[in-house]
Amino acid sequence: MSGSNGAKENSHNKARTSPYPGSKVERSQVPNEKVGWLVEWQDYNPVEYTAVSVLAGPQWADPQIRWKRDESGNKITHPVSGKCILQFVAIKRKDCGEWAIPGGMVDPGEKISATLKREFGEEALNSLQKSSAEKREIEEKLHALFSQEHLVIYKGYVDDPRNTDNAWMETEAVNYHDETGETMDNLTLEAGDDAGKVKWVDISDQLKLYASHSQFIKLVAEKRDAHWSEDHAADSRGL
Repeated sequence: MSGSNGAKENSHNKARTSPYPGSKVERSQVPNEKVGWLVEWQDYNPVEYTAVSVLAGPQWADPQIRWKRDESGNKITHPVSGKCILQFVAIKRKDCGEWAIPGGMVDPGEKISATLKREFGEEALNSLQKSSAEKREIEEKLHALFSQEHLVIYKGYVDDPRNTDNAWMETEAVNYHDETGETMDNLTLEAGDDAGKVKWVDISDQLKLYASHSQFIKLVAEKRDAHWSEDHAADSRGL
């Protein structure tokens, strides 16, 4: 649907925002025609920047998803596409105020599933502020969810405002799906750690999320054959 230049532009939009997040350092501007790594640009002299949090030497991916249901427990379908509507747990980041998929940095030697369970507990359930008994209860319920089969949605480079010319974000987005909704119904969402707010959000092409998270959510909808876009539904009927 788009040429190679269009694909490159779409892959590096947020990575070209300025200034760098959490700083006053202005990013060197790169025009669309110079985005591709194979494009020669001899005059390019980018600003050298490393975030303070990275310089500190920390030891350092996402959604929990269910079907949207009515009061009787029946799946709700979209009136236009006719497909069932998926929901996912979204957190509102404190640093930029954008909604995002729960997740975080993988500690050295840590399995992705362990990272996801830990970060989801901290950001969406506020586990860090719970009593020992409450933490054990949360751990048991999360174990049931994160021990099941899951889908690896994406793994690799992501368009992220924190990217620099010599360091960039790579992520592994994983979908844990609560088919019946019973597991997540027993967990009370409560924002904690890096999250300012947390809530269930309907999945559609109207979502505006942090970094490349909308792309991951779209891939989940496609893999689960769930509603995503009214336009796509109209196009498919016309073919």
